[in-house]
Amino acid sequence: MTVIEHDFGKKDKDKVRRFTKLVTLEAQHEANVLANPLPYLERAEERITRLEMALTEAANAAADDPPGYVQTGERIEIDKAEYERLLRCKQILDAAIAKM
Repeated sequence: MTVIEHDFGKKDKDKVRRFTKLVTLEAQHEANVLANPLPYLERAEERITRLEMALTEAANAAADDPPGYVQTGERIEIDKAEYERLLRCKQILDAAIAKM
């Protein structure tokens, strides 16, 4: 006896469900995504572009000497934990920019 496997479109539905979750859409949009994915892909592309721009801006702001930097001689004190957190953030930004 042989068994014929058929998933009745389950794989496609799972992909659409994951995509709608990633793009933060409500469940009611799943049928629309499956029928016409182009507007949703464009929305996702726009969101990715905005995130890349924000990442680039953050990396530029974290640079040692950003454009227009003028040393004023003012000193600000922060505690060691805050400084280490800022250094970790800078490392994460640098790694993300390197991957782009």
